[in-house]
Amino acid sequence: MTQSELPSTENDAIATRLREELARRRISRQALADMARISLSTLEKALSGSRPFSLATVVRIEDVLGTALRGPVETASPEALLAPQAMGSYARPAVRWIEGSYLTLRPAFSKDGAVYAYRTEIFWDEEQGCLGFAESERLDSSFTQKGFVSMPNLSGHIYLVTSEDGQYRLIMLGRATREGRMYGLLSTLQAGAGSQLVPVSCPIALIPVDQVAVPHFGMLDAGDEGYAVCRPMLDRAVADGFCRWHG
Repeated sequence: MTQSELPSTENDAIATRLREELARRRISRQALADMARISLSTLEKALSGSRPFSLATVVRIEDVLGTALRGPVETASPEALLAPQAMGSYARPAVRWIEGSYLTLRPAFSKDGAVYAYRTEIFWDEEQGCLGFAESERLDSSFTQKGFVSMPNLSGHIYLVTSEDGQYRLIMLGRATREGRMYGLLSTLQAGAGSQLVPVSCPIALIPVDQVAVPHFGMLDAGDEGYAVCRPMLDRAVADGFCRWHG
């Protein structure tokens, strides 16, 4: 046994508790390995007893699950609980990286070529036990959205979902870039003539606000301050294949 490996008795106890957690939370071993950034082979061997857990591996798994696998069984705090299965069963320690404020960019619906910019805040909702989001600094404040964030491990995509009395709006984002930027597709309803609402989809980009020297919000047209910075950011959603159009 190397210095970093755990004794066999402690290893057996951890393996038993971990199998129980996987069954209770309905998480696959592959999903856990991906979230903890360890190889599936390492996890399988440790669970079968053919290779002891290393301390580093146990710490990573504990961080992802938000619960201790060593020592007495402890009840996880509300903050550490997993999000509901319907939202991807993610634990807060595994998704802290996404929490923050984003400059949100999409094409303006009312003017060709213009960019519509506003702020989106992604945060941990203590009451709901999952990530939530809320928009602000929109010109059309009556259409400001808020909702929950789904992050299923199967696709690796991120979904910002608004659900109000059976009406939905969906933002589907690809995996974040190295800079933490997210690109994808927005599907919503556009206000038409009178009370008419028309389904519409468009590219969208979420850029961490602290990466933009001077964030500009509202309608940005060619020549406006901030347009030259925001337009290329939004265009990347399609240009780099984060979303596709099919006619």
